[in-house]
Amino acid sequence: MNENTRQIMLTRADLKNELDAIASPTKAIELARFFKTGKGEYGEGDRFLGINVPEQRKLAKKFVHLNFEDLEQFLQTDIHEYRLTALLILTYQFAKADATTREEIVAFYLDRTKWINNWDLVDVSCYRILGVHLLHQDRSVLYQLARSPNLWEQRIAIISTLEFIKHQQFEDTLKIAIILLNHPHDLIHKAVGWMLREVGKQDRQVLVGFLDIYYQQMPRTMLRYAIEHFEEPVRKAYLKR
Repeated sequence: MNENTRQIMLTRADLKNELDAIASPTKAIELARFFKTGKGEYGEGDRFLGINVPEQRKLAKKFVHLNFEDLEQFLQTDIHEYRLTALLILTYQFAKADATTREEIVAFYLDRTKWINNWDLVDVSCYRILGVHLLHQDRSVLYQLARSPNLWEQRIAIISTLEFIKHQQFEDTLKIAIILLNHPHDLIHKAVGWMLREVGKQDRQVLVGFLDIYYQQMPRTMLRYAIEHFEEPVRKAYLKR
């Protein structure tokens, strides 16, 4: 039996069974605590099987042939690993897809952001799909997401710019950082600070120019993330200003 035949025979139910088979109740408790699933916390209602990401990546590659209908069934659950594995499959499909299929994957992704609702789900998928797709296209959708009332769409907006940063394109990162500068949530502070740090790794003067204008307005966590790679005396100087 060749690889293509084997994959065609593997179904959505097979993936669910394989995920369920490697679940760890002990690990699930740890993950539920780590991802803040308590009442009133950002991950409230999220349930975990207790599966590490490398295992999910392995299964995502094995089941990369699943279609949108299959993936939607995994996304529309409260099981975190089902959603993450589905998103990993999408990233692998996108990487090998032609232009038409990439458009379809992007549309599917944007229509289902309500289920991309924890920071790791965002971070593992958005720049590999939206970031790559928008590298040479109009990026207005990111500004719509940045101004959304939804925390996770806002995080998608800023983290997607990681792909632009890798190509020495910083403008959108900086503009979206300004939009999110006074955001109340720590998860956005960390995300914006992380992207600013990545800008600084590529071009320190661009980051310094941004900081010299906005550092006093930035939440302390955002600033700490942004200057993490600076020499200690420089970090201290920014934090004391």
